[in-house]
Parts: sequence; structure tokens; C-alpha cells
Amino acid sequence: MKLSNATLPDLPDDILRPSYDRAALTPGIVHIGVGNFHRAHQAWYLHRLMQQGAALDWAIVGAGVRPYDEAMRLRLAEQDYLTTLIELSPTSQSAEVVGAMIEYVPIKEGNGPLIARMAQPDIRIVALTVTEGGYYIDPVSKAFDAMHADILHDAQNPDSPRTAFGAIVAALRLRREAGTGPFTAQSCDNLQGNGDILRHTVVGLAGMQDPELAGWINSNCSFPNSMVDSIVPATGPAQIAQARALGIDDTAPVCHENFRQWVMEDYFCAGRPDWDRAGAIFSNDVHAYETMKIRILNAGHQVIANAGEVLSIPTISACMDDPQVGGLFRKVALREIVPHVAPVPDMTPVAYVDLIAARFSNPQIEDTTRRVAFDGSARHTGFVLPLVRRALAAGLPMDGLAMVEACWARMCEGTREDGSVIEPNDPMWDKLTETAKSARSRPAAWLEMTGIYGDLAGQEAFSTRFDYWLRTIWEQGLRSALNEYCTAGCSKQG
Repeated sequence: MKLSNATLPDLPDDILRPSYDRAALTPGIVHIGVGNFHRAHQAWYLHRLMQQGAALDWAIVGAGVRPYDEAMRLRLAEQDYLTTLIELSPTSQSAEVVGAMIEYVPIKEGNGPLIARMAQPDIRIVALTVTEGGYYIDPVSKAFDAMHADILHDAQNPDSPRTAFGAIVAALRLRREAGTGPFTAQSCDNLQGNGDILRHTVVGLAGMQDPELAGWINSNCSFPNSMVDSIVPATGPAQIAQARALGIDDTAPVCHENFRQWVMEDYFCAGRPDWDRAGAIFSNDVHAYETMKIRILNAGHQVIANAGEVLSIPTISACMDDPQVGGLFRKVALREIVPHVAPVPDMTPVAYVDLIAARFSNPQIEDTTRRVAFDGSARHTGFVLPLVRRALAAGLPMDGLAMVEACWARMCEGTREDGSVIEPNDPMWDKLTETAKSARSRPAAWLEMTGIYGDLAGQEAFSTRFDYWLRTIWEQGLRSALNEYCTAGCSKQG
């Protein structure tokens, strides 16, 4: 049955669906980056509020800034912006159709329609899910990259920006001129201090155009920090087939694990939905939650994904089922990550490792190793290397983290151990591959990428172990290296 408003009453009885009148919904949120994660996470929380008869004036307007976003807009428009969510536990599945999105802004060069929509007074929150590497922040210094070509373009062309941030600045300029007032800008990406980073990017870009506007944005808009968490694989033919097997013809269904978490600061200048009534957490200590999640889950993903790619292991659950790759995760997490993580209410770091291991091991979640290994240049700098630096500063073990970086260097050479080719999987792929080939005979070449590693090439405790592991991987094979690390005691720890 083709998914639409008209067919909702005719869906199979076991499919949950909106009980609210979607025709009565009015917008309150523009969300830029309507991918699977947003629809399974933020949109679900809002949908669950609407099921309670609340937040009916906070419906979502989808948006994007890249030409490829238009394909998603068209797919969702054909089904009245409804999405089928298929929840996969290790032993069962269930489905729910969510209806919190009611519009999607047309994608146009210069982003005029997006700017105009965000400038309207009914929009009180502009949220973003644009990936960790999409904020124009230098990966080492964490400073706003004012010299990036996209940022320079937007600074010189404020009325026809290329980026989401340029569009936000343009919309806020119109709101200021019209007396409409500010909105909350809310990052939903996996970045520590994501609200602070979003503020730096938006205010930094605005300052390049109009310092007075930048001051107004900084003083009046709010940028709450948040932590988001749910494992949501990409959609392909298998997921579409799963929806069809349930009786739903949905061209953009989303599969997800049976876990969600959303923790955020209660810092919204123009109001907000009561997301806590749907299970979200408002906290003044988001940093503790996001630190636990980023250091154990996000860094943990990188611990296993690169090794899995080199060994031709297709999914994250299969990586966890592999004794050596799963063993690498457990040993690195417990020995080299947990010491840098503080407990949060009702959760210790060791208990969180157990939780993440179980989630990664869910065989129903076909989360591909390739997806998790994507954009390593952003994910290693954001998730793994800060742990290396903390370990070096504290004199704590980091030998496994050095191996993780060696696995990434091995992966970026572009072939697996079975000889198959690894297709480009990073915005910097050409540079990474060229450097990885050089590092095969001279491992230091990899660490000399200062845009990623900063001064770590000069940190002997780390560089010597990285050198050892990369040479071992090339000379003896990755499985031999993994076996050595997983079975070793402390004699070779850095």
C-alpha cells in the first residue's frame, strides 16, 4: 500500500500511525539535513508528543542546501512527508509511521526559499543534522575556518549563500530588519559542545558580513548544546523490502535500533516543545553525557570500522562477532577509553561499554562497516585523537589507540587484505590514499598530516607505537597484529 495521508487508515493493524490530525499541524521548526537519523530521532520525539495531543504548533519543515537533497524532498513529498520507522531489536521488529514533518523547502541555488522560510515568524527553532565535518571548524585547533572557500563565498554573497550557516545568517538579518525576533539554532550532530560550535560558525560568518548583525545574533539567539544517540543505518533496497513485507510501500523508510537518547540544555530563546514528555532529558550537564557517548560509542565505532574494512567484514555486528575485532573494541574501550569517562546519572562508564557492545552486536541492524568508516578525517580528529592526547598528558595507556590509527592508515591505502578495492570514503580520500601509500614504507608520513594530527608526530610515546603497529600490519597482516594486541599484557603499552 502506497504510504500517504489517504492510506493511513488502511495500514495493517499492527502498524502504529499518527492519531493526530496532520491537517491541523502548523510549523515551528525548520530542520536542515533530513536524513535517516533526523527522521528516526528528532522527528520521532516530536511525533510522540503530538500523539499526546501536544506540540501541534511545532511541526517540522524539512530543508537542505545541496542539490542531492532535492531527491529526498521529492520522495517524501510523494508520500505526504510521512516516514515508516522500523525498529529492530535483536529478537523482533515493529513499525510506526511518523508524521511530524509537513513541508519540505525546495532546493534552489542561492538558498532563497530556505532563507525566506526561516525568516517567517512561525519558525522558532532551526535545527541541523549536517555531519560532524560540516561546521567549517579546523579539526585540530577547533577554530572557525574563515578561509574555507564556502565561507568566503557566503561572506561575499550574503543574499545567495552556499552553506546552511550562510542561509541562517541571511534569515536572521531579515528577521532583525522586520522585528520578527531571533530563533534558536540547534545542532543535532555528534560534536562535543555542538551548540557552542554552531554559535562560533554562525556568529563568525555573520561577523565577516556585518559585525553589528553578528553582535545581535550572539546576544539574542540561543545555541543549546545537545547529545543525540541512536544507531540508524542507511536505507537501501533491503530496507525498502522490509517495509513492503510489512505492507507499506515507502520509498524512504528508516530502520533503527531499539534505543534512543536525546539530552539537551534548556536554552531556547523562542520557546520549545516539551520533548521531555516523550523521553528526552533536559540537563545542565550535557557535556558529561556527550563525553561518555562520543568517547565510547563514536570512538568505539572507529576502533572497529577501519579494521573491519581491511578484513572485509561487512557490518558492525559482524565486526563485534569477530573474536579479534570485537576483542579490540572491548580491550581499547575498557583499558584506554573508560579512564577518560566520568559516570552520569544511572550509568557508569563500564556499564556503558556493556550497553554499547550489545547495541553494536545487534544482528538485525545492518549497519555497514563502510558507513561507519566514512569521513574518517573528521571522525578520527573528533573522536579518537582527543583520547590519544588525554592519554599522553596523563601517562595512561594508548597502545590500542595507536593501533586504531594504524588501521585507519592501512584502510586508506585503498585495498583490503583480500585484494579488493576500497572505494573512496572520505572527502580527503585522494590525499589520504597518497599519504597511506607513502606510510607503508615510512609510517611517520601518516602522522605528518598536521591538519589531522597536529603535533602528534613529535610525541614519541605515540609515534613509536603507531610506527610499530603499521609496520606489523603490513608485514604480518592485520589479524596477526590484532592477536598480538588483544593477547598482550602491559609490557608494550605506551
